[in-house]
Amino acid sequence: MNDPYRILGIMPSATDEEVKSAYKSLIQQYSDNEKKVSEITEAFDAIMNMRRGSFEQFAADGYTEIRHQLQNGNYNDADTMLEAITEKTAEWYFLKGSVCYAKGWLNDAYTNFSQACKMEPYNQEYSSALRHMAESKSGFMKGSPNEQPVYSDGNRVCGCNACDICNGLICADCCCECMGGDLIGCC
Repeated sequence: MNDPYRILGIMPSATDEEVKSAYKSLIQQYSDNEKKVSEITEAFDAIMNMRRGSFEQFAADGYTEIRHQLQNGNYNDADTMLEAITEKTAEWYFLKGSVCYAKGWLNDAYTNFSQACKMEPYNQEYSSALRHMAESKSGFMKGSPNEQPVYSDGNRVCGCNACDICNGLICADCCCECMGGDLIGCC
């Protein structure tokens, strides 16, 4: 459905009485057009459901409560609310990206912001978030989201194997024993 406020010809800030008045006026105007009456009734019901707190209709209303949770730092609550929404719109991807960014999940944030921009390329808010990510990306953000950076000698950054871990534990155990402790009891 298109924007229900636009269908009724009113602003989202309209009072309930203004919504009802616009609805009645349009129903009278289009009483002979069954399809138009159905569209007007659907828009009216959507607005009234949003105002009563229906969650699915709330999602179509612009995710106001989720944005409120994000502004207050309630990232887990915002994420839970997002996951309850079945239809993933550009706004959904943008807000999911915002949650991921706040939690430090930069690759996921970048992916979600990108999807939001693909769905609504002219949305300045979405474009700005993606541009910010692109300008500040470094470390693991370079290249593919799954790619690990590599030094010029071919070794992976932050890459270690079982031998590296064992050597580290042995060194830590030696240091502990020199100080009178014992990190690994069998050595």
